[in-house]
Amino acid sequence: MIEAAIVTAAILCTCASVSAQNAYSGYFLDGYTYRYQMNPAFANEKNFISLPVLGNFDLSLSSDIKVSSILYNVDGQTVFFANPKVSSEEAMKGFDKVNDLKADLKLGILSAGFKGFGGYNTISVNAVVGAHTGLPGSLFSLVKEGVGNKEYDLSGLYLDGSGYAEIALGHSHEIKAVPGLRIGATLKFLVGLAFAETDIQKANLVLGEYNWTASTQGDVYLNILGTKFSTKTNDQGREYVSGVDFDASEIAPAGFGFGVDLGAVYEFRDFVFSAAVNNLGAINYKNVQSASTGGTRTFELDRFVFSVDDDAENSFDNVSDEIVDALKDLYELQDKGNIGSRSRSLATTLNLGVQYKFPVYRKLSFGLLSSTVFDTGNTFSSVRLSANLAPAKCFSAGVNVGMGSFGAEFGAMLSLHSTGFNFFLGVDRVPMFPNLPNLHLNTGINFLF
Repeated sequence: MIEAAIVTAAILCTCASVSAQNAYSGYFLDGYTYRYQMNPAFANEKNFISLPVLGNFDLSLSSDIKVSSILYNVDGQTVFFANPKVSSEEAMKGFDKVNDLKADLKLGILSAGFKGFGGYNTISVNAVVGAHTGLPGSLFSLVKEGVGNKEYDLSGLYLDGSGYAEIALGHSHEIKAVPGLRIGATLKFLVGLAFAETDIQKANLVLGEYNWTASTQGDVYLNILGTKFSTKTNDQGREYVSGVDFDASEIAPAGFGFGVDLGAVYEFRDFVFSAAVNNLGAINYKNVQSASTGGTRTFELDRFVFSVDDDAENSFDNVSDEIVDALKDLYELQDKGNIGSRSRSLATTLNLGVQYKFPVYRKLSFGLLSSTVFDTGNTFSSVRLSANLAPAKCFSAGVNVGMGSFGAEFGAMLSLHSTGFNFFLGVDRVPMFPNLPNLHLNTGINFLF
């Protein structure tokens, strides 16, 4: 049951992980309305207003755990990596020291862009939700090997997530003193909606031949609209966190913050060089609820011999109750209440690109883009090469291939932008079973004028 639960959780996380960054497949594509959200120096040829809610939908599912590391084909049957027919050495090759599962969703509530003030201006209202989970390789080793004489360090296990709304005001401006240079900036006012973070300092499990030892130490931080930790009292009289309660009267913004995007584009002959730093900023979450183990908690078991006598001290019932109570003590957290505010940095993104416009046929171009995301102490990067074609004023498309932190990537984008109407559909990562469970989808409908 334990193996099934852990493996199922891993598969669900792998298939349901989510970047608040638009599809990179459109970075060099003429006619893609939201290029300015990857580099604020980019400007559209036309004014636009989005279809509310459906103007810009961006969903990213990312994991460096391959489906082929979870599922194996053995004698014509599909089995889990924990199956005895799959060797431990072979199974563990499919996992890293820490395995990342990342989830991000950006929903464009309303956006608009127009020419004026000597340049191009944008206004965007977006909802952004993100989650990031790390599963230590030792967890999969424990599932695979079962109970053995070995030490397992599970301290790489973590989970954090946040949700916020942003109001973004952008301006792109051509620098006439330097022909070919265009700069841009976007200012963002952020309203925090939800915040959760785990900080596990210790999670060790030692399964010796004559005794087992487990130790844990960690903290949990939470601020979700109208929620507080609920508590119960255990058999030892100690109060512990048993869940969360919701109070509609307490609904209020979880916090506020600011962010900024900065970008530049320089066109020189057949080349266009671009650079941008996005999401420089942070949100200060207030009234953060905290729960903690209150230091290191330890569980030790050296009683492997049970008595069939129900009245004996080491009867099965007595020893099993003792084990259950000790295990509960490992994860029963103490409610620390409201600890005040806690700041959380945005996932800062660095985009560096160079585009080559084919001199013989100017409607064809090639681009090389490097993108790096710095997210809560973790770094995710990708490099992709693209070919982009705009054969008519109403149609453009591009394809690209790349390599990143989550493996090989293949992407494409199509944009239709006839008079008064724009529809685009793009993917940065396409799931390719059984190896890559990743997906990045970006689509939207907008009106041009």
